[in-house]
Amino acid sequence: MLTYEVLIPDDVRDGADLLVLLHGRGTDRHDLLPLATHLPSGSIVVTPQGPHPGAPWGYGAGWAWYRHVEGNRVESEGLHASLAALESFLAELPAILPVAPGPLVLGGFSQGGTTALAYALTRPGTVASVLDLSGFLVNDTEVPVTSDALSETRIFWGHGTLDMVVHHSLAVSGRALLRSLDADLTERDYPMGHQISAEELSDITAWLSGAPRR
Repeated sequence: MLTYEVLIPDDVRDGADLLVLLHGRGTDRHDLLPLATHLPSGSIVVTPQGPHPGAPWGYGAGWAWYRHVEGNRVESEGLHASLAALESFLAELPAILPVAPGPLVLGGFSQGGTTALAYALTRPGTVASVLDLSGFLVNDTEVPVTSDALSETRIFWGHGTLDMVVHHSLAVSGRALLRSLDADLTERDYPMGHQISAEELSDITAWLSGAPRR
């Protein structure tokens, strides 16, 4: 099972929103925990850690979900190993929670956002909502980008127009492909670099609060 952190509200109840947030490259399971205070109250927040050590790929002492090649391409083997590990983790997660959770919101920043989107596309119907924060739509033959894969998932894609790590052009092209398939896509751009801003957090909270329950 992936190493993880979990924040459970004192007044948590059955049906609580379950937010699983994936960190970016070279960080760890603690990186996105501070976001919990900005998300809808009553939510369970879980932050698993990527299975790949970052150091061999030049990502420092932290962890990663895949090895980036260039543009929207990654090393497929590492990505799909992470997706399989995440699938096992999510299958076991309800058993460690004190209540029966509601719809799954899977999201993340940078590599985490890319991985969350790839997971939803490769496992249609398992994710109610995706938060892709400064990630991209991966170009991989084993990640099908089809209308069937997108039919049951809402997507929030936020990105900085000044992002020099995951260039905004990748958001433009990835979103265009999703739109062409009639995805339930919310797009937000911000005058920032590779980061998460207070404005974006406010937009995320509003979007999550309006999410239909399945």
